[in-house]
Order: sequence, then structure tokens, then C-alpha cells
Amino acid sequence: MNPLKTEIIKQLHLSTALSVAEVERLLEVPPREELGDYAFPCFTLSKAWRKPPNVIAQELVAKTDTTSGAFSTAAAGPYQNFYLSKSKYVETVLKEVFIKQHDYGSNTSGQGKTIIIDYSSPNIAKPFGIGHLRSTVIGQSLYLIFKKLGHPVVRVNHLGDWGTQFGKLLVAYRKWGKEEEYQKNPVNYLYELYTRFHQEAESATQLEDQAREEFRKLELGEKENTKLWRKFREISLNEFKRIYDILGIEFDSYAGEAFYDSKIEVVLKELEENKLTEVSQEALVVNLDKFNLPPCLIKKKDEATLYTTRDLAAAMYRRQTYDFHKSLYVVGSAQQLHFQQVFKVLELMGHAWAKDCIHVDFGWVKFEEQILSTRSGHILLLEDVLRRSIQLVREIIAEKNPDLEEKEKVANQVGIGAVVFAFLSRRRQKDFDFKWEEVLNFEGESGPYLQYSHARLCSLQRKYSRPISSEVDFQKIAGREEYQLTKLLENFPETVKNAAEQYEPHIIANYLLKLAGVFNTYYQNVRIITEDETATKAKMLLVYVTQIVLREGLNLLGIKAPEKM
Repeated sequence: MNPLKTEIIKQLHLSTALSVAEVERLLEVPPREELGDYAFPCFTLSKAWRKPPNVIAQELVAKTDTTSGAFSTAAAGPYQNFYLSKSKYVETVLKEVFIKQHDYGSNTSGQGKTIIIDYSSPNIAKPFGIGHLRSTVIGQSLYLIFKKLGHPVVRVNHLGDWGTQFGKLLVAYRKWGKEEEYQKNPVNYLYELYTRFHQEAESATQLEDQAREEFRKLELGEKENTKLWRKFREISLNEFKRIYDILGIEFDSYAGEAFYDSKIEVVLKELEENKLTEVSQEALVVNLDKFNLPPCLIKKKDEATLYTTRDLAAAMYRRQTYDFHKSLYVVGSAQQLHFQQVFKVLELMGHAWAKDCIHVDFGWVKFEEQILSTRSGHILLLEDVLRRSIQLVREIIAEKNPDLEEKEKVANQVGIGAVVFAFLSRRRQKDFDFKWEEVLNFEGESGPYLQYSHARLCSLQRKYSRPISSEVDFQKIAGREEYQLTKLLENFPETVKNAAEQYEPHIIANYLLKLAGVFNTYYQNVRIITEDETATKAKMLLVYVTQIVLREGLNLLGIKAPEKM
């Protein structure tokens, strides 16, 4: 906390006899700048002191010691208002950022509290579509945010590598598959076969029965089906890792659905011991009527398990293996009911930690108003989007800065950053309609705008070409614009904390746009490097710490911060 605010809280604690925690809870930020930086409402004391709030406010002003020069104070009706010394405030914040550097915004509150994040989780034998990017970048950003707050974080990619879909793929591969076509582009070819299965099954209904039978054989370990499954899984995982390398993302575990298939018996036994299961229409279910939820299907009538059963097994395994503080599932809003059922069944099984399982849901990804779906074949490949974005950046560089060093590296960082920011700059629960002209718009509120702002800050430092110090004349940067910028810099740690509490990277994205906007306005209105060395030295400290915070914020979104553009 800002030491100046701490001093105000201490003074109020002494003058009101309220606890420090109570004072901190009551202290407000006034709605208008002219009313000060903080305001203490005196209504709470009115009953106990038997005086009107406006009288109490005047008495508190008289009791407050302002000799430190950190702030002044005045009564305004029922409020005691506090006005911070701008130069002291700027000095306090800027020195803290300067000292902490990339650790600014970090804390140790998460030490010993392991967070599991289940994200991305594409399906084997299907190409990586733009729809999967939303889970991937939200999950990656949450990993970086929780890590900054000191949490041990386990990144889990719960691959969709089991289930009836593999029965469908096995049928399609045997019926229509050609090895020479497969070898050309394995994952895309398998996806074509999967799509064809659904098209053919609309008229040839026996195909669905054949698929169920092939998956049943796979569950029983039939040799040929298992061999093909392993082949498809390996080739798909290698392709996914190639995409993750482009995005700069790694995982600690690729344990997919198949990994938990062998652990289902433990789940079934525990459900039975707790007398939770019953047979309904020949299927094994957990009745959840009393919780206003439909029955949770555990086993189909043909004895095949479902991803619900495997999610129960996965949750129990993760708790036993990692003893998590929170287990997050970054999965689309369409799965809301599924997770309500899974978490409720875990609770009924007697697992008190079920309350620590959180569905971090997000809206649909659409393309030209159509919902993207791998089953229907309506898919937009992520690699195509990234390639197009990077090429656009190459063209802009060729036109505006052809002599730029490391052009290809910058094109990749900015092209990928544009796409990632487009997905993180809106609240996750809102549907995202992918539009080329918006995603690849490098003007205004975009990833490239933030990256360019960072590069501008770095350019100023190169131009100054002298060591930057925190020992400056802070009176030189105590104006209204510098004060506004400093207030935003002070808010960064709280912004990181809020983003973690709400599982919402959008909060950081929005903060960075405000920070860049205020700095760019300052840059347009104020000459930073001038013949007045004392003023320049102070302003360059402000430039330096702003660059640190902007870089750290971009890092938390999984976006690179180029120094030249």
C-alpha cells in the first residue's frame, strides 16, 4: 500500500479510535478530483459520538497531524477529505517501481497455495482452430497472473483423446482412409474423415452403431484399434506442440481423458459406497433432482464411460497428486451444466474441496456470425490467422520502417500479439465474433498499439542515452498529467490482484489501454527531453517506470514487448 495512504489511515485510527482495518474499509476515493484523493465518511461515528457528521468531520480535521507534509486535510460536509502532496506521492510510487523493477505488482500471498489450470485441451485428430485459442490464451494469462502472485501453478492440457469420437474416426479411417493422403497432412486428413463421417451418418444411421462398437473395442484394449489410436494421438500431439511453440506456451501435463480411463473403477466404487448411483433407462446415473439439476450420467447402457466420469476421476487424481488450493477449468460456457453436475457429485461423495473447483467459462467464438464447429466442418485454422496477421505486420514495416532491425522477429511478436490481445481485450463471458478487420486493426485499442507505446518509451530512453536515476527533483513532475499517470502506475498491483480474483485477464488489458492512453497524451502535450537537465532527468524516470509497468502488463497477457518497432 502507498505509504501516504498508510499515514492517513494511521491518523484516522488515532483520531477516531476505530481499528486500522475498519478505517481502511471506510476510506473512499471521492467522485471528483477537487474533493481530494481520499475521503472519510463520518456517518458511522455519528450515533456513537452523538453529533452530526459535519461537526465530526471538522473535529477530525482539527485532530489530524499534517506536519509530515504528506497531505493536507479539510472538512466537506459529512466528509473529512485528504489531499496528497503531489510531489511526495509521485516520489513514493516512482521509487517503489524503480526499486522493484519487474517484481513490481508481485507478492507472496500465493505461496504454498497450488493452482491447477486446465486449459486449451484440443481434441486429438482435429486441427487447432481459432475457437481453441480463447481457452488457450485465457488459461495462459491466468497462469502468468497467479505465478506473479506467488502461487505454484500446474498447467494441465486435458487432451480430448478418448470417447466415442474415436470410434467414429476408426470407422471413417477404415472405410475411406488412404495412407498416401494421410502422410501428406495427417491431422487435417483425419479431420476431413471425421467430418465426412458426420455427413454420411445423416443418411447411414448404422455408422453410429459401428462407431460405438469400435470405441467399446478400444476401451477393452483391442490390439488394432489401440495401435491406430496411439498413432493418431502422437501425430496430433506433435502438431499441437508446434502451434504452442509459435505462441510461446508450455504445459506441465498432457494427461488427457485416456489417462483417467484406468482410474474410473475407483470413482464407481466410491459412488457405490456412498449409495449415490441408480439405474435409469438402463444407464447408471446420479440423481440430482433435489438440486434442480438433471441426472448426471455415469455409464451408458452399453457400459461405455463418458467424459463426465473421467472428469470425476481427473478431479480426484489432481487433488490427490497436487493438493490444490484451487482447480480452474477454462472451458466454454456451453459446458456450464456439465461442471455444475461434476462439482455437485464430488460434493455428494464427501469431498469438501469440491468448492475449490472453479469453472472459468467464456462465450462462443463466432466467425461472420456463425458459431465455429469442428463437427460441421466450420473451422478457421489458428495458424492461418497468425500467418495472415504476421504478413500484414511485415507489409506495414516495409512501408513505414524498412530499416528496422530484426524485422521478422518484430513481425512475429506484433502479429501474434494482435491476435492474442483481440481475444483478451473483451470480457471472457461475452461471445467473440471474429472479424478480420477488427482483429487485425492495429490502430486504437489493440495489442500493436500497446506494443508501439512500449517501443516509444524505449526509444525515448535510447535518445536520452544516460543512466536513469530515482534521485530526481520530484517537484518537476508534480503536475496534473504526471500525477494522473502516477496514480495509474500505483494501481497496477491492485489490478493484478483483481484479475486473479475474478479470473479475468480483460482487467489487465483494459488497464494497459488506459495507461498507454494517458502516457501518449502526456507525450503529445509535454516535451520530455529538453535543455533543462533537472526536469528532463525527472521526466525520464517517469518514462522508465511507465515502460516497466507496460512491459509487465503485456507479459501477463502472454504478449511480447518489442523495444523497437
